[in-house]
Amino acid sequence: MLARDLLQALADGEPVSGAALARHAGVTRAAVWKQIEALRLKGVPVDAKVGGGYRLPWPIQLLDAPRVRQRLPAAASSALGMLEVHWELDSTSSELARRNPVLDDLAFVLAETQSAGRGRRGRAWLSPPGMNLYLSVLKRFDAGFASLSGLSLAVGVMLIRALDDLGIRTAGLKWPNDVLAGNAKLAGILVELSGEYSGPCAAVIGVGLNIRLPDSVHERAGQPVTDIAELTGGSPPDRNRVAASVVAALTEGLLAFERHGFAAFVDEYASHDLLLGKPLRILDPRGEYEAVGEGVDGRGALRVRRADGTAITVDSAEVSVRRSGVA
Repeated sequence: MLARDLLQALADGEPVSGAALARHAGVTRAAVWKQIEALRLKGVPVDAKVGGGYRLPWPIQLLDAPRVRQRLPAAASSALGMLEVHWELDSTSSELARRNPVLDDLAFVLAETQSAGRGRRGRAWLSPPGMNLYLSVLKRFDAGFASLSGLSLAVGVMLIRALDDLGIRTAGLKWPNDVLAGNAKLAGILVELSGEYSGPCAAVIGVGLNIRLPDSVHERAGQPVTDIAELTGGSPPDRNRVAASVVAALTEGLLAFERHGFAAFVDEYASHDLLLGKPLRILDPRGEYEAVGEGVDGRGALRVRRADGTAITVDSAEVSVRRSGVA
């Protein structure tokens, strides 16, 4: 029995005995237990009770490429390249990077789980299967790297649009690549570029969106995190619907970015900017200092003003909101 098959057998949230699982798969109960433990190690909260069988604390939906495609608007569907769903990859972005030379534009790869998911600055992205959304898209550009200024911020706007389509309107954007609800992380973005600096290039854009986080992931995250389930009163939309909303928003948004750059997103970004007017603590190549956020410029760089009135433009930094009353 494969871990994916076991998760599918438990997907409706109802208890299933180990004996029934073993009979269905034609394996021993010991083999079932081994796969249960494998799922638990990946962060899936499989409950077990003597005489009560195994069960998940809530129903889940496994991702299905045809179902995602069926939910896409016509414009996104016609522009979309490949769309694949895998059970497990090292990371969806790595998969696209390996296949970059042979893939069409706007190729999407989704995975139920990642063994080496990564975020900004090489941080690990925890990826329990069946719970959240892990995807990457390949977008080709005729112009060079300079034309892609602000791309990660524009992708943040695209995710806000997808969340709005799902009825979630409480999220905002934290420069340069996080989607937050309150002070907790809901989604992250990672953009990796390849190609010629002044000529044709490609961006692999990775997105991790929390749909339902088990307690173990909250404990291991190392920062406040939230999920769509919490924002919808415990009843998140079907994962295939979430995937379709994100794929559609990225497909349509990346085509707009190709034509107009960050200029097509700068006003919308400002309306969701969680750092605007906030006291900030910033760590960049100039050292650590405090300032107040003043939005982003046309390139997507963060604008801040220090206490002495000095205006600074920040292209790459660690930024946190300084709590009131904390030195």
